[in-house]
Amino acid sequence: MAHMSKYSIRLYGDPVLRQRAADVQDIDGTLKQLADDMVQTMYEAPGVGLAAPQVGVQKRMFVYDTGDGEGPVTVVNPVLAEARGEWTFDEGCLSVPGLSWPIVRPKEVHLTGFDLDGNEISVEADEFLARVFQHEVDHLDGVLLVERLDEDQRKEAKRILRTRTLGLPEADPDGLRALAGDERSVRHSGL
Repeated sequence: MAHMSKYSIRLYGDPVLRQRAADVQDIDGTLKQLADDMVQTMYEAPGVGLAAPQVGVQKRMFVYDTGDGEGPVTVVNPVLAEARGEWTFDEGCLSVPGLSWPIVRPKEVHLTGFDLDGNEISVEADEFLARVFQHEVDHLDGVLLVERLDEDQRKEAKRILRTRTLGLPEADPDGLRALAGDERSVRHSGL
């Protein structure tokens, strides 16, 4: 029987996703177990990156696996610097499932942090890997990709997400049909 992850991914609207995560003080067995559980959760989703706040843990760490054959990597207390260029890419998020938007981010970044053995990490990343790093560090800062959208995209995204949060059918995004309650008033209102 396959081992199921013990974490579920927190979704848009969960307040934990809006808070800045705290720096990790100790890299210990508990943190290593968290990283293993996060990798499992990320693979089950499936996704290429997952930040600790997305599983309800307020620690500055994330895991990723871009499918390059290197396997999963954990980054503790990441810092981004030296952002250069511009690259637009259709970006989605495990906390906003099923939706993606073309988002402009720096094309190249320099990431520093620590691995699970406490060794310093320094990675020059571009395009897709740079985007993964920026997306996950945003999560650690309490920023969701919806905040990276232009005004029109943001309005549309919030409409869709509000509909989902309220559990309304896609055919009734504003909830008027549900509010009307009975079929006759719905029919006569032209909805």
